[in-house]
Amino acid sequence: MDIGFAAPVSGSWATEENLLHIAQRAEQFGYRSLWTFQRLLAPVDHSWGETYRSVQDPIVALAYAAARTENIRLGVAVLNMPFSNPVLMAKQLTTLDILSHGRLEVGLGNGWSDEEYTAVGASKHARGRRGAEFIRLLRTLWTDEVVAHDGEFYRVPPTRMEPKPVQRPHPPILLGGAAEPALRRAGRLCDGWVSSSRADLTTIGQSVAAVRAAAEDAGRDPDALRFVCRGVVRVRPAGAADRRPLTGTLDQIRGDVEALAEQGITEVFVDLNFDPEIGSPDVDPAMSLRRADEVLEALAPKG
Repeated sequence: MDIGFAAPVSGSWATEENLLHIAQRAEQFGYRSLWTFQRLLAPVDHSWGETYRSVQDPIVALAYAAARTENIRLGVAVLNMPFSNPVLMAKQLTTLDILSHGRLEVGLGNGWSDEEYTAVGASKHARGRRGAEFIRLLRTLWTDEVVAHDGEFYRVPPTRMEPKPVQRPHPPILLGGAAEPALRRAGRLCDGWVSSSRADLTTIGQSVAAVRAAAEDAGRDPDALRFVCRGVVRVRPAGAADRRPLTGTLDQIRGDVEALAEQGITEVFVDLNFDPEIGSPDVDPAMSLRRADEVLEALAPKG
């Protein structure tokens, strides 16, 4: 199984110095990938939790990491399609793929926040069909010499988009989402699936199986797909009776990672942003970095 690590993009530890430190250390230790996520707004009562109170832009953060690393792949899990336009997103992500010399991984989703939908002027109507068309158009923009699209939701007159991404035919597209229709779309249309921070890791194999079945029904090879798990890691003392996967001692977390591989997950990325003791605006950023360094070294693929 491939192992990745999440960049510090949430809370007080999300600084330029810490992003550089984590990105370069993760590359040094042999992690395959560095990941970010998107959150535009947060409620005034902080009811979404500590992680979402203060979040940097994922594309800009990856662009900075790209300039200061050489080999580690750069992923975003996920960009919410309703909050952008496929033409604009294609241009931004193409530029990032070029500047990183072809290291980009693109996770896409539909989002869930009513507040963010309202703020960006998006609608939840037919968002499944809209998302499927968004993905098809994104792929067309990345691959076709002349783009001409007249769909239900998007229209592009006959034009060209240059330059093209470094990766051919295009950067890998992973789809997020836990509902059955989203899992089927991932199998039909994308290069794989990426889980959310809220996924039940004890039953995640069921989602993997659903994506694989949809791919097979569409005449695609399910073994060619990737299954990426956001590993919400919380290092805690041993002894909790109701311990959740990836919460506990480092030895317990290593065992949990192995169990995810047995469920069909092909890559786990360790995400400390979702630990309220690390990814909060109220914690000591130096302490967060010290704890992250311990996890980086302890779970390193080269270790």
